Amino acid sequence: MDIREQMVEMGKRAKAAARRLSSASGRAKQDALLILADMLESESEAIARANRLDLDAAAGRGLDKARVQRLTISGKVLKSMIQGCREVAAMADPVGEIESMTKRPNGMLVGRMRVPLGVVAMIYESRPNATVDAGILCLKAGNAVILRGGSEAFHSNRCLADLMHKALRRAGLPEDAVQVPPTTDREAVAEMLKLEEYIDVVIPRGGEGLIRAVTGQATMPVLKHYKGVCQIFADASCDVARAVDIIENAKMQYPSGCNAMECLLVHEDVAGALLPKVAAAIGPKGVRFKACAASLPLLGEYAEPAADEDWGYEFLDLVMAVKVVADMDEAMDYIAEYGSNHTESILSEDYANCMRFIREVDASLVVANATTRFNDGGQLGLGAEIGISTSKLHAYGPMGIKELTSAKFVLLGDGQIRE
Repeated sequence: MDIREQMVEMGKRAKAAARRLSSASGRAKQDALLILADMLESESEAIARANRLDLDAAAGRGLDKARVQRLTISGKVLKSMIQGCREVAAMADPVGEIESMTKRPNGMLVGRMRVPLGVVAMIYESRPNATVDAGILCLKAGNAVILRGGSEAFHSNRCLADLMHKALRRAGLPEDAVQVPPTTDREAVAEMLKLEEYIDVVIPRGGEGLIRAVTGQATMPVLKHYKGVCQIFADASCDVARAVDIIENAKMQYPSGCNAMECLLVHEDVAGALLPKVAAAIGPKGVRFKACAASLPLLGEYAEPAADEDWGYEFLDLVMAVKVVADMDEAMDYIAEYGSNHTESILSEDYANCMRFIREVDASLVVANATTRFNDGGQLGLGAEIGISTSKLHAYGPMGIKELTSAKFVLLGDGQIRE
């Protein structure tokens, strides 16, 4: 069987599994998730062995630091995966929920019912934890999913998929609800993107090149998890001490995350008080600054002049751009030009400025007085996420259970006919 035939067969099996899942009981889906949580805990050594194979291969290939960090299943990452399974299991099942019901003048009742999307294909790089996140969310929402992770995470993803298959089988659900292509050949992606007959939506999650390639080839709708060029704007009224802590967290807590801050915009009235403290706090910890002319002398030995290409760049490292702006309008103009609709934050003690920033800035999450790192499904109460949509159709922001469903109209009548 060649790759084309393999992918068509996977698509057929996924479509059949999706039909069974759409009518599965909430209890069966909950059982599968709780079984999986227990198995992730009990099989932690097997998961670590599979992940070590991928990490050793990554070292031999000279994979960059950011991708190695995302590839690693640390104890903290595994714990988060287990917690995600249990949190999603405890959530209400959205499938079949009627969101609204209105009565028409002729007595008919018209409502909208939550339904699964069907078959979801996810294409992503590194991040084997995304395999579990996507699998459990799609299962809860009644969708089958085909998971095509990067070749660098092949062993980790296969191990995790095997555990999901066992959990599905023990819960009486179709194993084909979660599938991982058995090959790292890139032709598998190209063939999968032709399967609009079987796949309802594709979600690419990775670098700009991956997103553009998938969008250009896909024959089915694409929900984009685009790059994360996130800014923090420190307004003139910001609390300097609190701002330093937030900036440090946004840049350093997980610098390779898509929700890490990449550029700090500072109001000129507070630059002299804030920037030296930022430099003193995180410069010695390894952060380097790409600074505009006004901020350069305030950041000391840790800064160098910014180049044109540093504005709007996703560093995914302990590097950040810094720009002094005259006012909030200039900050918002910068965000409109260089942001990626991912996450933007304002640090300000002025309520009116916070509310204006939240209203006018276009991003999937707009934050006041907190770190950009909160743009995450788990942190926002979704249990987990399959990605962060930076386009507005049909979801904007972290995609949890509800975002993996659609709504169909339902009509309840008692004999009405149209005249």
